[in-house]
Amino acid sequence: MNWLETAFDFFIYGFLFYSILLILVYGWIGFYAKGAIKSYIRKNSFTDYSLIATSPNAPTFSLIAPAYNEGATIVENVRSLLSLYYNQLEIIIVNDGSKDDSLKRLIEAYDLIKIDYFVEGNIETKPINAIYKSTNSVFKKLIIVDKVNGGKSDALNVGINIATNDYIVCIDVDCILEQDAILKLAKPFMDEAKAKVIACGGVIRLANNCTIVDGKIVDVNLPKTRLGRAQALEYIRAFLLGRMAWSRANGLMLISGAFGAFDREIVLQCGGYDHDTVGEDMELVVRMRRYMHEQKLAYKVVNIPVPLCWTEVPESKEILTKQRNRWMRGTIETLWKHRILFFNPKYGKLGMMSYPYWFFFEFLGPIIEYIGWIIFVVLFFLGLINWHIFFPLMAFVLLYGILYSIYAILIDLMTYNVYHKKGDIPKLFFTAFIEPFTFHPFVVMAGVKGVKDFFLKNNSWGEMTRQGFGGNQAKELSIWQKLKLGFINLVQQTTFISLVYLLLFGLSSILEFYLYQENLTTTSNQTLFFDLFVHNIVFALDSIFVVSFIYFLLQFYSISWAKKWIVFAYSFLIISNVLLIKYFQTTLNLLGSDLFSYTFEELKLIIEHQVL
Repeated sequence: MNWLETAFDFFIYGFLFYSILLILVYGWIGFYAKGAIKSYIRKNSFTDYSLIATSPNAPTFSLIAPAYNEGATIVENVRSLLSLYYNQLEIIIVNDGSKDDSLKRLIEAYDLIKIDYFVEGNIETKPINAIYKSTNSVFKKLIIVDKVNGGKSDALNVGINIATNDYIVCIDVDCILEQDAILKLAKPFMDEAKAKVIACGGVIRLANNCTIVDGKIVDVNLPKTRLGRAQALEYIRAFLLGRMAWSRANGLMLISGAFGAFDREIVLQCGGYDHDTVGEDMELVVRMRRYMHEQKLAYKVVNIPVPLCWTEVPESKEILTKQRNRWMRGTIETLWKHRILFFNPKYGKLGMMSYPYWFFFEFLGPIIEYIGWIIFVVLFFLGLINWHIFFPLMAFVLLYGILYSIYAILIDLMTYNVYHKKGDIPKLFFTAFIEPFTFHPFVVMAGVKGVKDFFLKNNSWGEMTRQGFGGNQAKELSIWQKLKLGFINLVQQTTFISLVYLLLFGLSSILEFYLYQENLTTTSNQTLFFDLFVHNIVFALDSIFVVSFIYFLLQFYSISWAKKWIVFAYSFLIISNVLLIKYFQTTLNLLGSDLFSYTFEELKLIIEHQVL
């Protein structure tokens, strides 16, 4: 039985050592990420991004969005991309052999015609059928490519070949971008003087259950389902802690395929996206980093802690399992293709830190945990578990995971928190407490299945049926939903300025009372004081109602015009009231101080009397 005792000790101490190492690594990530975020906020708090937007020396970007059978939303999605706030930007939509009417809709919506176009890149791809540009100068930055179907990687490679700018931004066409997303991505490429930034990513948030109008997020909500909220918490941990820590250490191996910017020249030198992996985003970053090391060039891969992109995540267990299965297979494929990096000092931090982390914790983590539970069950039936040690250790591990999640939520609160509605943070805290018992085991099993499918050569992509951002976002809002959002916006945008108007109107009323006391008899003063007070209150409330109602209607046409209207209306009313008071002070005619308490006939008689 010596071999059994040896095996038992090996597994027990091995798991203990692995757990301690995991705790230390995540402790380092949490600590290091906080410093990275604070540094970023400090350096960028006084940045005038409008200078970058208009500067002729700013980096030039080509945004590439593959599209396959997106006919239902393609026109709106492209319109959203065209509204991005950046001067030197071209937008390349690659229609990857869609079988629906995607191309027809684009041609009709944007007045497209076929053109001759010189393709600079040399990455091998499926054939291009045609390239289109608009006859309307408003859409001059838009390029539409129609090609034979070849998958996402092939479509991105076509876009890379066609792009003419210094940097490429690769996105999913159904992602929602913040309007200043390219601006925020541009700055890291401009900041570094000693090392070349070859790739940059940002924080990705969940669009599930958010309200989307005209390709923009107008109301942010947590996902309704527990599965969705668990992923919201997971994305906070991954992007604000994991990505930021590795970015600061210059050890980042992954820029999300949903949204990331890359140096086009380096991408071309590396041969573009790999067609033979389901994890093409991670594989490209690792290949680019290998290239820079092998060429002995100083470089950085960075991530910024700003929410730049919104995407839909699966809220059904079946679709989520397929997604995490694919992620695991993509991780294994990348690690295998670049196995030369494993503890290879030639590749610096990439070989000595980043690759081992992904190997031991992202790849082996789910396998070790799964094996650990099997061993636990075996030891339980053999009666070999020391419960006095097991329960404290289990409690410590669970508590550490919960506190790590709460720490991520607090970091998010102190930075660019988007979940600020009443009840959002308590829901995230509750999710942090139940996640280790619900979501985490599910993800572990999906990862284990991904490992099994990799070795069984099951390399299917997996059907990723989307729900349309929570099931109701792809549909046009009903009239009642629009009215509700309009009322919410009215309250949020006009309450403060209305209170300021009331305050200023009240001050002007005090001035009127003072002038009455100085110029009218006591009896008249007492009567007019009461009448004027009532009239001023009624008029102020009536004017707020009228101005707010017009604002409510205008906002459906243009928020900008609605804001201009309310400022103009309240300014006009205050200035008019002050001028009328001045008129009373000069003429002692009550018309000047109480214009709105008279009927039309009374005003006519007063004016005629003044003329005479």
